[in-house]
Amino acid sequence: RLVGPNGSTLKAIELLTQCYVLVHGNTVSAMGPFKGIKQVRKIVEDCMKNYHPIYHIKTLMIRRELEKDPTLKSENWERFLPQFKKTAVKKKKGDREMADKIKAAAADGGLAAALEEGGKKKKKEKKVYTPFPPQALPRKVDEQLESGEYFLSTQEKDARKQAARSKKQKDTVAVRKVEREERFVAPKVEAKSAAKKGGDSLAEVGERLKASSSKGGGKKAAADEGGVANYLGGSARKRMQSGD
Repeated sequence: RLVGPNGSTLKAIELLTQCYVLVHGNTVSAMGPFKGIKQVRKIVEDCMKNYHPIYHIKTLMIRRELEKDPTLKSENWERFLPQFKKTAVKKKKGDREMADKIKAAAADGGLAAALEEGGKKKKKEKKVYTPFPPQALPRKVDEQLESGEYFLSTQEKDARKQAARSKKQKDTVAVRKVEREERFVAPKVEAKSAAKKGGDSLAEVGERLKASSSKGGGKKAAADEGGVANYLGGSARKRMQSGD
């Protein structure tokens, strides 16, 4: 912050305070008149308190212009200087939730209990300190040494991989075959008894249909025979009349 982009902020501080300022790591050194060194010290201290140096630079520029006017020597310059207000920093999620709880409890009347609850901080579980570093994960070579694969030849390794691949394929084929066969299995239908329905059984219904069909067939046959006899008698009668 003190140095700024391409050292522009530092150069502005040096021109306004008439001091030589050097920033090295976490150390700031300044050389110049007593008044300028006091201004540099104020800028650096406020920068450590999270105030940007640009605010002080603006103030120094205005003061420099006011010093040129002799009529304003005996007047107060506060009305000309900018007033910078520090904006409120957004609270964290946990602090915001706690503030909402306190407000709700205050509205209900239990402000004291809410303050006590807000004052209690969640205790973090302390981890057991061990001076030893965590155990390193095994390397691929270590796993091969344990299983004995490291000492196998290239052909034996390929044969192992092929065997594992074929076994996996067989298992997959078996699972898919079972899934296909499950589609063709007929669902189980529960035979509902006739007593539950409150009707006749299937045998009785079948006998009744046979009887009705036999009756209807006899009547139809008789009607057909009567119709044929009437037709023949009518035709004979007509012939006799025509002969007369």
